[in-house]
Amino acid sequence: MSDQVTMSDIARRASVSRATVSYALNGRPGVSEAVRERILRIAAEIDFHSSVPAKALRGAGTHAIGMTLRRRGAMVTIEAVRRRLISGIQGELAVHGFGLVLQFVDEGAQETEVYRLWRAEGRVDGVIVCDPRIGDPRPTALAEMEMQAVVLGQPEHHEVPPHVWTDPVLASEEVISHLAALGHQHIARIGGPETRSDPFYAIEAFSAVCDRDGITASIVVAARAAREGGRSTRRLLITRPRPTAIVYDSDIMAVAGLGVARELGLRVPADLSILAWDDSVLCALVRPAITALSRDAVSDGGRAVRLLLRGIAGERPAHVEVPVPQLVVRDSTGRLDEAP
Repeated sequence: MSDQVTMSDIARRASVSRATVSYALNGRPGVSEAVRERILRIAAEIDFHSSVPAKALRGAGTHAIGMTLRRRGAMVTIEAVRRRLISGIQGELAVHGFGLVLQFVDEGAQETEVYRLWRAEGRVDGVIVCDPRIGDPRPTALAEMEMQAVVLGQPEHHEVPPHVWTDPVLASEEVISHLAALGHQHIARIGGPETRSDPFYAIEAFSAVCDRDGITASIVVAARAAREGGRSTRRLLITRPRPTAIVYDSDIMAVAGLGVARELGLRVPADLSILAWDDSVLCALVRPAITALSRDAVSDGGRAVRLLLRGIAGERPAHVEVPVPQLVVRDSTGRLDEAP
């Protein structure tokens, strides 16, 4: 029977989480003595034998880094930036003899529970945190677990863990400067969700730069998906006065917006300019090809790994600000033939 028994079996019998079972069996703090004794008693009754590698039980390094993603696997295949990021992480880890433990999770507490389980069982030496939220509880939770971590995204108020981030003001200035030079004075931004810190600060910066430069800004908060990009574009383009340029948070949103503009009989860029905040092969393949910000996500992934390994080695690395993405000008942005 012992080969079939798992920690999940003990967790169900003891009415606790699997992470709590792991903490109790491995003698880690954070579990009351009464709960620990109950778990150990159940483990003995059902003849449980831990499958956690001995090196993890001894506290030695696992040479593995963990990362959770809150998106479905299908979304990862679509988002080019995310694919390049993971490629950069894996490439840098391979150089140092580390592996990547990647797990998809639901929104909410499940992600923190996965971190607790990894920490309790010694599965990873540290984690890379993606898609930070406004008021994100994960940095505090990871610090309480004494888990080494690096966050990919805009720092909020946390001193630790270190973040790898891009200044959204500088990126907004590059985009708005390009469109303003072409004569656009009413620019829309479609992006979000606003609960994520990167889109939130990017939209804030975009609005501030437009206001500073005397440009009218229309902000639409929408999920990073083709359907939402298309719907938001349609709403913007049937209003008056409509924007003469639209900036999209992602490549797939921009491609969807291009399709809607065509359906409505608008010429791109003669009637409407379109720009994507994230570049991809899609932007280069559609016609007209879409102007976009091209970020080196592969290098960003490598930077995150090197920063995390420094923390694992006992250093206290600071935040790293990466270069502003390069604006790749293509055919979707240009001067207006006439005012809309």
